[in-house]
Amino acid sequence: MKQRHLLQACMKVGYVEAGCDEAGRGCLAGPVFAAAVILPPNFSCEELNDSKQLTEKKRNELRLIIEANALSYAVASCTAKEIDEMNILWASVEAMHRALRMLELPPEHILVDGNRFRPFESTPHTCVVKGDSLFLPIAAASVLAKTYRDEYMLKLHDRYPGYGWDHNKGYPTAKHRQAIRELGSTPEHRKSFQLLERQLTLDF
Repeated sequence: MKQRHLLQACMKVGYVEAGCDEAGRGCLAGPVFAAAVILPPNFSCEELNDSKQLTEKKRNELRLIIEANALSYAVASCTAKEIDEMNILWASVEAMHRALRMLELPPEHILVDGNRFRPFESTPHTCVVKGDSLFLPIAAASVLAKTYRDEYMLKLHDRYPGYGWDHNKGYPTAKHRQAIRELGSTPEHRKSFQLLERQLTLDF
């Protein structure tokens, strides 16, 4: 079996560096969540990786490790309504900004997963494509954003049980789209997204 490469602890040695990532960008329903995480310089965790590469059980285990060891972390979100108003890209960035503002320790450099970001105050930032599989702080942020969002979607499932959000978490599965077809949309659905296939129409 090929051994997975270990993620880098930071990009800029000696800086207080925050990793940022989001979860839920491709969903039809629910908020987009983002996390910002500052890890200690000596932090090491071989199992930490892009949250999409981990099982739910492993993500929840790693969340506890991250929260216990991080120098500072925060999780924030933008609602479906805000996503419709801003578009999903800038709502994701806004959620990252909200998380960064909540950090108790101000970062000196920000590592962002992806290739688009808006400057946060006067703090330098670097965008890294697939950064959640390259840098520990971004991977940690991806785990927190994903686990917090999944928890939130379970609560929304209790309110709107017909859409299978306890399993699909708002992503566009066939069962989710069939439920929209049969039940209509909810206030948690992103009206700016294509909720059904193009050959079908949906009245809101």
